[in-house]
Amino acid sequence: MKTVAQQMFRTCNKLFTRKTQNDVLEAHPSNIETAAQMENIQHLPSPSHLPSVEAVRDGVHHVEAVMERAHHGGGWLLSGIICINILILGCALVSGSAFNSVAITAVHRQIFLIVLLLLTILWMLFYMVFTSRKAQAVLFKDSHAGPVWLRAGLVLFGLLSLLMDVFKIANYVGYLHCDSAVKVAFPVVQAVFLFIQTYFLWIHAKDCVQLHTNFTRCGLTLTLSTNLVVWMAAVTEESLHQTDIPDLNVSVSHKIYRASYGYKKCKCSHSACDTFKEAFYYLYPFNIEYSLFASAMAYVMWKNVGRLVEDHSHHNVKFRPKDVCLGPATGILLVIAGLVTFILYEVDILKDETKKRNEALLIHFIMNIVIVSLMSISTIIGCIVYRLDHREHVSEKNPTRSLDVGLLVGASMGQFIISYFTIVAVVATGARGYLNALNLSWAVLTVLQLGLQNYFIIEGLHREPFHVMQEAALHTNAHAFQEHAEMSIVIESKKSSYFLTSSPHKPSFKRRVLKEVCAFLLLANIILWIMPAFGARPQFDHSIEIKFYKFTMWAAIVNIGLPFGIFYRMHSVASLFEVYLIS
Repeated sequence: MKTVAQQMFRTCNKLFTRKTQNDVLEAHPSNIETAAQMENIQHLPSPSHLPSVEAVRDGVHHVEAVMERAHHGGGWLLSGIICINILILGCALVSGSAFNSVAITAVHRQIFLIVLLLLTILWMLFYMVFTSRKAQAVLFKDSHAGPVWLRAGLVLFGLLSLLMDVFKIANYVGYLHCDSAVKVAFPVVQAVFLFIQTYFLWIHAKDCVQLHTNFTRCGLTLTLSTNLVVWMAAVTEESLHQTDIPDLNVSVSHKIYRASYGYKKCKCSHSACDTFKEAFYYLYPFNIEYSLFASAMAYVMWKNVGRLVEDHSHHNVKFRPKDVCLGPATGILLVIAGLVTFILYEVDILKDETKKRNEALLIHFIMNIVIVSLMSISTIIGCIVYRLDHREHVSEKNPTRSLDVGLLVGASMGQFIISYFTIVAVVATGARGYLNALNLSWAVLTVLQLGLQNYFIIEGLHREPFHVMQEAALHTNAHAFQEHAEMSIVIESKKSSYFLTSSPHKPSFKRRVLKEVCAFLLLANIILWIMPAFGARPQFDHSIEIKFYKFTMWAAIVNIGLPFGIFYRMHSVASLFEVYLIS
């Protein structure tokens, strides 16, 4: 008891003597009460006059409450207002510029985006040059925020987005003699933005800023809203490029192409325009994912502004691919089969022959049914292992975990919407024909798979990691471990990496099953991301929903729901990798 109490007071002294009151809280009327409470905490009894157990517990809860109050300040409201206004204005401009009948062109949208990008660049430079270099600015780091694999994914998507901007510049330069120079300036500014933001998030994603908190909150919401507006613009342009307008009289759908500069009278001055045009459209999915990754990391930084995080050693979780075999092997075979059927679909669906188009849809429906069926079965196995697993749930407040769960559930709503609208349309029309039956089966199985996968991922993210449970068992049952020679503990120098195993090299049966399931689901979600992200649109190539809902309504449903469904698959990949690491 004495040791616990001394540790608690040592932590309190460490937190409140390292910073002055002005460093922790800004001189804002909303912070007066919090500052007074924090000053009272500094006068808690010293360790030489230890209180009772109940008093210690009350003191701990009081410290946590005051730290939580200190985390919230007047800047939250202002930064939220800025974010909402930018998002609504951006949504209006992006939506308006998508149609010729509105007197808002792509140039107006790009001017607005250039202004947002430049303002965000200026703020990030200010943060890196001035705020972050202050002595008392960043005293705490959130060990859960911005893991290295997430930042590596951001860099990869950023490089591909940079390549997309290079292709755009090379393409739009050919139209300078007859079109606006803004269309060349926008990818140039966006390329600079990509470089600076990627560096900024790689270095500062874990920061819990204690100085310039209101200004930092506003800057982070500006970064967040800028990335979301860029995402909306990219999704809109890519959706218009991929959308099919069917001619129901001949039952053949034709690809429409709405280039943002696209007037037939404006001819490109060099011969490579068509090549660059096709190339940068294939890179749009990576730019879309980059914007969402950056938005998520900016949101976590925003939540961490002013947050007081107790320093503790962060356990090193190793990525050991040799621990699993069946899951990755099956997943790789599924990805290869999916790519082959996707290529066949993309080739045959453009043909005018109805038989070839129906065969392409048949192959695509069957492949997707097989994928979601195998995913559902493997997820059920994983859920059964969770029921047999006795790991405790994580009780620590974690903005990163909360965001992961919120994005997972929210993004899945897009695919849920499309699937349920498909179910209603097919059932209402009688589900006649094998294509309608397959379409209905795919929609029903997708709903089942989404629900099971959401449960599996959320449950896995909220379980204590196995290496943490091993450490707890090590400290509480040290003598029992010594008596049982078959239990081995691998301790690396200067690292706390533990493996709950019955041998030094192999994980336990439950851990291995969970890792196999995570690896398989990860690869399966990758192929389910690739197919719609790179152009598979069976929602328009199969006309049952278009005839039932009419094209305008169905196009709106698909073009709103599908981007969220595509993001859901990529976010599931990231979350499953996290579950794999802690399993």
